[in-house]
Amino acid sequence: MSAATNTMRSSRNERQGMVVANRRRNMIIKLIILVLGSIFALYPILIVIGASFDPRNTLVGSSIIPPNPSLQNYQRLIDGTQTPILLWLKNSIIVSSISTIITLSLTTLAAYSLSRFRYYGRRTTLLATLVIQVFPTVVALVAFYLLLDQIGDIIPWLGLNTLGGLILVYCGGALGANAFLMKGYFDTIPRELDESAKVDGATEWTTFWRIILPLIRPILAVVGILSFIGTFNDFLLPRVLLRDSQTFTLAVGLTTFLDNGFSQRWGVFAAGALIGVIPITIVFLLLQTQFVSGLASGAVKG
Repeated sequence: MSAATNTMRSSRNERQGMVVANRRRNMIIKLIILVLGSIFALYPILIVIGASFDPRNTLVGSSIIPPNPSLQNYQRLIDGTQTPILLWLKNSIIVSSISTIITLSLTTLAAYSLSRFRYYGRRTTLLATLVIQVFPTVVALVAFYLLLDQIGDIIPWLGLNTLGGLILVYCGGALGANAFLMKGYFDTIPRELDESAKVDGATEWTTFWRIILPLIRPILAVVGILSFIGTFNDFLLPRVLLRDSQTFTLAVGLTTFLDNGFSQRWGVFAAGALIGVIPITIVFLLLQTQFVSGLASGAVKG
């Protein structure tokens, strides 16, 4: 009897030892993958940071820690009269902020209509906006250019080479994926809230403004962050629609440091790129909690 008991105990210990060994092996594999992924993601960022502090102003022989680090590239960037980096940064913030506010307004109203109202062509409208978003922006570049050229003859501040015209184009493409995502979040809000508000005498606008809107702050943060980052980092549309260096956005303005093939200023370019990260980082840190919850909830229904 004791021999059988000892055999069972030994086999149980062996199984437990194998389980522990498998867990340790899996943990080691996960840690290795995590470390390799972190290195793969962080190495380019560290190279850019090192290049911005490298006074040699080149990527040849650059390293994470430059031999003689200094703020010379940042000084060149700010003091340059031909490259008004602060003006470009201000233009990017203005375009991104106004575009985001208008995008949120249009998308919220459209998504509320698609979620709460029942009318002919509702589903077709939603699918049509999604299909239109499938086509890349480059397909409509010529149309955007001609459209702003004609609008500028009537309303100059919405024409070519204006921030207003660029904002107009961004707002025109605001619907689609954003409306679909926000509609999914609206569908998770019980309709009983709308019905209770109507029983109390609230209009559709009062129900939307005072009851529904405070509940959708997470998805507003999601759409707001995605819209802000998308317009702030966009290069193609501003490059085609803006001509004057005084109206350039940051993404377009930074390319002037690389246009000359004989004197490419990579160090100054890296410094400008790091300065451009600041607004996006601030916006994300302010809304990160709402962003995570809104992104998960908005994907529940479609």
